Amino acid sequence: MASLTIRSLDETIKAKLRLQAAQHGWSMEQEVREILRQSVNPAAPNVGFAQRIQQRFAAFELEELSIPDRKAARISTIEEE
Repeated sequence: MASLTIRSLDETIKAKLRLQAAQHGWSMEQEVREILRQSVNPAAPNVGFAQRIQQRFAAFELEELSIPDRKAARISTIEEE
């Protein structure tokens, strides 16, 4: 893997990166890798909203929710006169 050194990074940007990384639960280095990956590999235009949401939260270990069984729809009939 390649390494990259960034010089003269503004302290405000560094602080924001540190905070954003902490919110995502990973290192600042991983945060920068994710930002770079997303900027050079933007989501494909044919990817739907649900897939983009799923990709965005894929790094988090979330518990899958069960989908409740559906009930049959109540259908009312109209009698012809």
